Amino acid sequence: MPRPAGGAGGGAFWSGTISFGLISVPVRLFPASRGSRVSLRMLDEDGTPLRRRYYCPAHDRLVEDDEIARGFELEDGDPVVVTDEELEAVSPGKSREIDLKRFVEAGSIPPLFFERAYFLTPSGDTNKAYRLLADVMERTGRAGIATFVMRNKEYLVAILAEGGILRAETLRFHDEVRGPADVGLELDPDVDAAEVKRFAKAIDALVADELDLDEMKDESGAELRGLAERKAEEGRDVVEVSSGGNGEGADDAGDGDDGDDVVEVDLLETIRRSLKGGNGAKP
Repeated sequence: MPRPAGGAGGGAFWSGTISFGLISVPVRLFPASRGSRVSLRMLDEDGTPLRRRYYCPAHDRLVEDDEIARGFELEDGDPVVVTDEELEAVSPGKSREIDLKRFVEAGSIPPLFFERAYFLTPSGDTNKAYRLLADVMERTGRAGIATFVMRNKEYLVAILAEGGILRAETLRFHDEVRGPADVGLELDPDVDAAEVKRFAKAIDALVADELDLDEMKDESGAELRGLAERKAEEGRDVVEVSSGGNGEGADDAGDGDDGDDVVEVDLLETIRRSLKGGNGAKP
């Protein structure tokens, strides 16, 4: 799901209502993660950040923005050009509703389908409907399957409740998920009993009562950031970038975050205020 660099509602970048039957729950959507992974920039030999350009191999030249069209690639590899008007005609209509279609057991959704996590906070003059929905869903262990439209694109989401707070998890569509057979995975069901015991013993030696969040730190990213900061303090390999080379549109390299910019907000405080006041106002 795309992340805008800004947003309305004190950091929320989408607002609307969860709707099912005759029930409407006003909510705002916040990203539950931030793009903090370390990434590298592509530079030229004097340190100027590089910009991405499109290249036409057939005519051996760079292509300007006004020469670029979009197309859909068929299975045989042939592209079909699609105009902006045609794209608009097939895009879903604008909506401010999270259309909750059905409830399922929360544990019945395969983890492979989960894509990205978001917090839903109450919006409007009251949070009663929000509290009721979160409470009932949490007590029954159910998740809501819904769709909603943002930026002319439809998303499939699972609505989950935990600790009195609603969370939205975007879901991959069925044809986006591979099965074991798709990667040639075929397992022999027969295993040796002695080997089973050996593996069980090795697993038991590493069992903990709960996950230690300190084990989920990006150690390699921290080392890379520390290296850059030390070199900057020592004045080594630091490039002074001129005002003309601000790197707008610069490429990233390496396995950093996917480039999403999110608004840094104190989500817990936002949720506390929403649950206390119903409209996000500080008590």
